[in-house]
This record gives sequence, structure tokens and C-alpha cells, in this order.
Amino acid sequence: MQIRALSAIDEIAPARWNALTGTDNPFLRHEFLAALERHGAVSADNGWVPHHLVLEDGDTLVAAAPAYLKGNSWGEFVFDFAWAHAYERNGLDYYPKLIIAVPYSPVNGPRMLINGDYPMEGARQALADGARQVVDALDISSVHWLFANDADMTELEAAGYSRRDGCQYHWRNAGYHDFDDFLGGLNAKKRKNIRRERRRVDEQGLTLRTLHGDEMSPELWTALHGFYVDTFLAHGNRPVITRDCFVELGDQLGDRLVAFVAEADGEPVAAAICLRSGDTLYGRYWGAAAEYDDLHFEACYYQGIEYCIREGMDRFEPGAQGEHKVARGFLPVLTHSAHHLRDDRFQAAVDDFLARERPAVAEYADTLTAEGPYRADVLETLPRG
Repeated sequence: MQIRALSAIDEIAPARWNALTGTDNPFLRHEFLAALERHGAVSADNGWVPHHLVLEDGDTLVAAAPAYLKGNSWGEFVFDFAWAHAYERNGLDYYPKLIIAVPYSPVNGPRMLINGDYPMEGARQALADGARQVVDALDISSVHWLFANDADMTELEAAGYSRRDGCQYHWRNAGYHDFDDFLGGLNAKKRKNIRRERRRVDEQGLTLRTLHGDEMSPELWTALHGFYVDTFLAHGNRPVITRDCFVELGDQLGDRLVAFVAEADGEPVAAAICLRSGDTLYGRYWGAAAEYDDLHFEACYYQGIEYCIREGMDRFEPGAQGEHKVARGFLPVLTHSAHHLRDDRFQAAVDDFLARERPAVAEYADTLTAEGPYRADVLETLPRG
């Protein structure tokens, strides 16, 4: 087997890439990755240079991983700015580095996409080793696997990578019949607060409807993209997804893209744009034309919970950060990444830091879970992880 790198996802046929296990995750679909490259969100100007890893046995694609040479640490959500500054203070280059990740998307899932006709453990080991061979050949600082699932992390740790833990807030479906059934498992104070927030949205004359990518008109995409741009700029962030990129994602992903659109007097005023797999909903992009009381909670959280219950989905991952999600039914979940730094001195320093960080993150998650919104008898029965 040989490993090589692709400078664009379009160097491999969509059907070959999407035949690998793991591409039920919409962020790992060829269509998603290609749209980001084609419309410039992934580009050297933004610090993302495609360097996708493919493992081949002759003409057979054995495995692959979405990989990028990064010229900065923006859009990753596993924060290593202090590591980069330490390199700089010592006269060394931290960038470029190699990351295996989904651009701008802190979503959990497989990072090693495997041909089901090959032993998965052998393919994972080859990718883990191959990524280090790539950074050695390029003479760059490091390789980082971000938001990897448990199966990939097991192989990466066995191969000598260092594990870093983070924390997100996910909602799990305990077989709820409807939204009120979900609310019934919360303590009275949190249940009352959520009902009050939803009522405020109604009192402002706002209505919400659910649309999938293949149901979105060009005019609606124009409006929603404007909300996204304005909201990103208002918070000091750079909106890298173009309107045409959104249109392509809607066309290509179809019902894998879900939008919760808020309207006033029949006109769109805000939207939360999500992607979905067979069992998980992922929150991604939010934008609003103006400030509305509690609309963010309704569009970004409560509509998604209702959608998951209605569709029989297991999980809702609304995005990174945000302790306020706990009061609304999302519980802490540990996330994982794997890191290899070629300089032994810096690797030792990072390992020491991670050994102290991991128990602190675990204690933080346990504390928030215990203090969360669910009744004690319900908390014991909820799906976890």
C-alpha cells in the first residue's frame, strides 16, 4: 500500500470517495468538501491548502482522510495558539502544519475513511503512520487529527499520538414522543424557562418553518446568506462561505441540509442552517436580520430538538462552546484530537500540558452534568457519550 496526497478533492471521483465508510457524515462527503474548495472558503488565502491523504493498493482506494496544510490555526476549534507562540519565541516555524479535519466545522466523526473490503485496523494504522511520513517528507512541524471518533483515536494513541480532550454540549434522544415529553424530564425551573422563551418568539409574530436543501429557492438563499454575513461581521468574524457555495451545498446535499427559517409577515428574517446524517443533526450557520428576543434559542436549539424527535434521530450537536446550552437540554460530551510534534522538546512540553488538562476537562464536564437541567431520576437513564 502507498500513501499520497491530493491537492484538490476533485482529483478523486466523488463515487470513489463517497464509497468509503464514514461518509454518511455529511461533512465528509465529497460534495461538501468540493464546494468549500470550489468557492474559495478553502484556499491558501484563508490558510487552508488541500492535502488530502489517500491510501492505495494498486488501483484500489483503501482509505482516505480529509487533510490540509494550515498556515494559521483559525477555523479549527482545537486551540493551539499557545503552541504556535512557543515555537515562534524559540525561532522555529509552527506553520504550516498538517491537520486532518473538516474545515470550519467542529463536528465529531471518523477522520479515517475506510474501504469496507479491507481490514479497518490495518488501514487506520497505515493512515496514522502515513500522516507522520508526510510531515517528515515536507519537513513541517506537526500533524493534528481533530474531532476524531473513538475508533480512530484508539489507533492514533496506539501509534504514539498524544490525546487532547475538549468539551461540547450535545442533546440525546431518549425516545421522546414530542417536545413536551422531552420537557417533562427537566426540572421545573428549566422547563418553565424554555416555555417562556418559546412563547416570546410567538409574541413577536415570528413563525418558523423547516426546509431542506432541495426546497430552497435562489431568492431565499440570497436572504439567508445576507443574514449569515451580517451576523458574522457583527461578531468580528470573517464570513468565508459565499452565497453560491450555500446554493451548491443545498443542491448537492439535498435533504442532508436542513434550514430552520424564521419569518415575520411572511418574509424571512433569520435562519439556522444545519446538516444531518442518518442519526445526527449538526448545527452550523446562524444569521438574523435584526435582534429578536430568544429567537436564537428557538431556531438553533428547540427547532433542532423537535426535528430530531420527529425524524427519530439519536443526537443533536449544535456546535462548539456555549455553557448556556446546558440549561436547554444539552449535556457535556468529551471530544478528542490527536497530535504529533516532530520536535521532541516541544512534544514533551505538550504531553505535560495535556496530562494536566485532561482531568480538568473531565471534572468540568462531570460538574456541569450534575448541575444540569434534568431531574436526577431522568439523568440516570439518558443516553450518554
